[in-house]
Amino acid sequence: MTDRETRITPLHGAGGELMDELLARLILPRFGKKGSGRIALSALDDGATVALPKTGELVITTDNHVVKPIFFPGGDIGRLAAAGTLNDLAVMGARPIVLTLAAIIEEGFPIADLERILDSFAAALAETDAVVACGDTKVMPAGDLDGIVLNTTGLGVAEHAVSDAELKKGDVVLVSGTIGDHGMALLAARAEFRLSTVLQSDVAVLWPMIERVLKVGGIHAMKDPTRGGLAAALNEMARKSGTCIEIEDAAIPLRPEVVGLSDLLGISPLEVANEGKAILIVAPEKADAVLAALRGHPLGANAAIIGRVIDEHPRRVILATEVGGRRFLDMPLGDPVPRIC
Repeated sequence: MTDRETRITPLHGAGGELMDELLARLILPRFGKKGSGRIALSALDDGATVALPKTGELVITTDNHVVKPIFFPGGDIGRLAAAGTLNDLAVMGARPIVLTLAAIIEEGFPIADLERILDSFAAALAETDAVVACGDTKVMPAGDLDGIVLNTTGLGVAEHAVSDAELKKGDVVLVSGTIGDHGMALLAARAEFRLSTVLQSDVAVLWPMIERVLKVGGIHAMKDPTRGGLAAALNEMARKSGTCIEIEDAAIPLRPEVVGLSDLLGISPLEVANEGKAILIVAPEKADAVLAALRGHPLGANAAIIGRVIDEHPRRVILATEVGGRRFLDMPLGDPVPRIC
């Protein structure tokens, strides 16, 4: 086989015959048959026309994905890109409708790896009714890029969009599952650490679980704790709402493998990214029902109530320790694990 059949070349991003071949062989079989009418990618227009419901609010989000390694335990950049965008919509209470997908690819990148990434993206997308409506491909010279970067934009519709800032005194704080899995799994997978672990990324599509929870009601705010982890997400919510959040250290669900890696590397699991978890701020009278709804879905099996919204220290997060002490859980200065998503 020739190089152009097995590896990405500059011609694959040049808008000619090879790009058409890339579309016909790799993209359209995975994404072009979904949807109907002008929303289908197979139309190959410069844009897409999307028919929106007459009621509800339009929610839009966009993201770049630069994860390292590209393939990691439990997932890859394709699944991460799809799930990350779908989840940004889901935690705003929006049903995902349309995604865009743009790829910037390094010259020489194996086409087999690209196919694997696209398969993962398509499999994640299939867990919702959303479709890929449009996209783009660019090829960078070898050495100018580390493999591949994916850019996505997502559109969704919410009956009533959910903010991450509508916290009220007395609200209950829940998490949908174990914390720190993604960040710690990627750390262990990086060649420089040479660590062996059974831990896998939690990368998952949250909408099927969130849709169930929204029907219960009482959801005041939601957020997915990605970069900066639980600590960053809670601090953002407290600052935006002007409230104080107190959480119980002992109540936070953590896998033993995450705790072990955290101790070994000196990195708090509360500060590393999650890619399949949600924080939910819930009216106290609905907390038990929401918890039950979460636990009734496979992704929420380890869901837990971890704290409450109080009025003690506005715009701060307090961590109550197992030994009875209390301390501020500060906003991380930065993500301790770069290129995590």
